[in-house]
Amino acid sequence: MAKEMKNILVTGAVGQIGSELTMALREKYGAQNVVATGRKTEPSARLRDSGPFYFIDVTKHRTVREVVEKHNIDTIYHMAAILSGTGEKNPGLCWNVNMKGMIIALEIARELEMARVILPSSIAVFGEGCPQDLTPQETVLRPKTVYGITKVAGELICDYYVDRYGLDVRGLRYPGIISAETMPGGGTTDYAVEIFYEAIRVKKYTSFIGPETSLPMMYMPDCLKATIDIAEAPFSKLEHHSDFNVSGFSINPAELAAEIKKHIPEFEISYETDFRQAIAESWPNSIDDSAAREEWGWEPAYDLAAMTEDMLEKLQARFAEGTLYGESNDPK
Repeated sequence: MAKEMKNILVTGAVGQIGSELTMALREKYGAQNVVATGRKTEPSARLRDSGPFYFIDVTKHRTVREVVEKHNIDTIYHMAAILSGTGEKNPGLCWNVNMKGMIIALEIARELEMARVILPSSIAVFGEGCPQDLTPQETVLRPKTVYGITKVAGELICDYYVDRYGLDVRGLRYPGIISAETMPGGGTTDYAVEIFYEAIRVKKYTSFIGPETSLPMMYMPDCLKATIDIAEAPFSKLEHHSDFNVSGFSINPAELAAEIKKHIPEFEISYETDFRQAIAESWPNSIDDSAAREEWGWEPAYDLAAMTEDMLEKLQARFAEGTLYGESNDPK
């Protein structure tokens, strides 16, 4: 059995996944037992007021370790990262944050003999030479983005810490994540979130990804479930550790737009592709996640239709309240 999780640290807790993961962990393990951290962005009132929160720099060992020791942390969910779109604009920052921050998290866990580290990877590890359809667990990893390069290196380093030091490290290759609660954070799959906001606000959207470009996606409730389930799985049953393929469904912008039009008939989509199109084309169309299903029982609950209906219901309620973009319905 995996060691019990009692005191949890979430880095990158103000990000798209981290903010919702923190709240899910606080509900499951107790608010005061889950410490949230961020770099600069102010947390929401809900996140800030529901439990401990600190501003730290994940690239500075001391600032991380101080919080870990103060709260007797036994588990780190290291969610802090610079994503693909932002990373291509500032490759040096992406490399520094993603690699140095990861090594610091692993080293602190090793030094203090912590229970485990959850360190997510991404479908960005894939690239030229791998099968595009039902991309397998083991395949060629030749990414074309610095973000993807950091994730490949991260998977290898994490597995090294498992083999060399016996550290319990686990990771998921996230597909695109669609969320009704938080805005996207600079990724290539962000169109699949932005499209819902614009469909509700102005009934039209201009996609930076072409109409037929299919990518693996996952709805946030499934993402949170997968992230917590992998952490709780018995270590002895895991043949893989830091690189589990996971997916919910695969879609392209045209298919997503057609599903939205079932609920908002006047919605229209247009296309103006940018540098993210080339990134998307280097990634898989669909994912084979059979290893995750076999080793720790992964199974998504949402398909495209269920996700779309739930997204629109939640976002339309926020639009009616005047809080679609947080404090107001104004995206700026």
